[in-house]
Amino acid sequence: MPLSENEQRLLEQIERALVEDDPKFASTVRSTNPRTYLLRRVRRSGGLFLLGLVVLVVGVVINQGPLTVALGILGFVTMLFAALRGAADLRRMSGRGQESGRRPPGARGRSGSGGKTRQSRSSSSFMERVEERWRRRWEDNS
Repeated sequence: MPLSENEQRLLEQIERALVEDDPKFASTVRSTNPRTYLLRRVRRSGGLFLLGLVVLVVGVVINQGPLTVALGILGFVTMLFAALRGAADLRRMSGRGQESGRRPPGARGRSGSGGKTRQSRSSSSFMERVEERWRRRWEDNS
């Protein structure tokens, strides 16, 4: 559901007040690139994966019974967490994590975009996409 005129006006007033109160913060928020943040997270995940690998190898080298098992499990879990987190961030960075490729069960023969091209679908607003999905869901159930 789109914002009403009153809500849009209030949002604009809040934005103007923020710019007036703290222009440096407002410019920082406007200039922040989400890709940079995700790339940093992918790098951290890679470092965490290597740390988990080191812990796993140290556990194998020590070879002292329960300590070996504990370090092996800790290293494996760390590597698994890092790999899953890094993969999710890479997916979000590529744009695939925003819309799943799955279609509703009754929509196999139809295009998932309702006939729109990829360009126009990506330029539509979030709320328009949500409304379109909601409308399609009700049409499929009827």
